[in-house]
Amino acid sequence: MAQRFDRIISDPARMNGQPCIRGMRLTVRRVVAAVALYPDRAEIKREYPELDDEDIRQALDYAAESVEDQIITLGAA
Repeated sequence: MAQRFDRIISDPARMNGQPCIRGMRLTVRRVVAAVALYPDRAEIKREYPELDDEDIRQALDYAAESVEDQIITLGAA
């Protein structure tokens, strides 16, 4: 798993231990939010020029691995 996420770093002394990209003050959460806000990668890169494609890929993969698969039954509206 460490090899798979070699750009994701969690350090208790940085950003309260939140997972960050390559030790920058840019959290995985912020990258995932940027992907949702800017579906065009060019827009993300204009907003965060320090990111590259592999940073974005690993952030999305890390987020997906962090969410449990579960079935939630929704009631009728």
